[in-house]
Amino acid sequence: MRIAFLSAGTPEAEAARVRLIHTYGNCDPAHADVIVALGGDGLMLQTLHRFMGTQKPIYGMNRGSVGFLMNEFREDDLERHIQAAQPSIIHPLMMVATDIKGDRAEACAINEVSILRQSYQAAKIRISIDGKERLSELVSDGLLVATPAGSTAYNLSVDGPILPLDAPLMALTPISAFRPRRWRGALLPDSAHVTLDILEPYKRPAAAVADHFELKEVIRVEISMDHSKSLTILHDPGHSLDERILREQFGY
Repeated sequence: MRIAFLSAGTPEAEAARVRLIHTYGNCDPAHADVIVALGGDGLMLQTLHRFMGTQKPIYGMNRGSVGFLMNEFREDDLERHIQAAQPSIIHPLMMVATDIKGDRAEACAINEVSILRQSYQAAKIRISIDGKERLSELVSDGLLVATPAGSTAYNLSVDGPILPLDAPLMALTPISAFRPRRWRGALLPDSAHVTLDILEPYKRPAAAVADHFELKEVIRVEISMDHSKSLTILHDPGHSLDERILREQFGY
């Protein structure tokens, strides 16, 4: 098995990488059968973005803090654990954002695409789904669209719903909504095309964020799930991503 080891660069992660390379060797990522990421969830997201479109499976081991997407760290029988691991297939979101100067930017998001206010004033957002206006004005700190894989991240922190990994859905969740006061968001089919128009963009500027990519002073953001891209995360038996998401729904 050809393994490429990547680390988050922290002392703990680097020390683990050196030991693992001494035991298993290290392959150039371009020729590796599997990528082993040593760090936390941030490194996992970076690694998934880096190898998007290559079909290379990613096996993460926690050398960070939370490590929701990672496996338990171990040095013995690593190849056996990788071979026994269960794959989770996820699809990213595609964001196309336009700013007040008319510049357009595209970015992928594995967890979520967020619209966030840039000033002390709340943002005003018009929401359209598949070309039809569904909410003429949302006044809030922002809004996000989350994948099932990302539903337990920022989406959960703002009281969005947890989605099973294999659910053909996206979560549309407001962030500190002021008006409509009782609106808690919506569940959308993962075939939906979401268009978010920023109202009063000069008075109430907003930024669009796709995972770690940010574009400020946006006027329109279009979001859809890119089913042409598939990402594979490997987890140990009994600790698959869908099992972890299910556990989150029961609070453990």
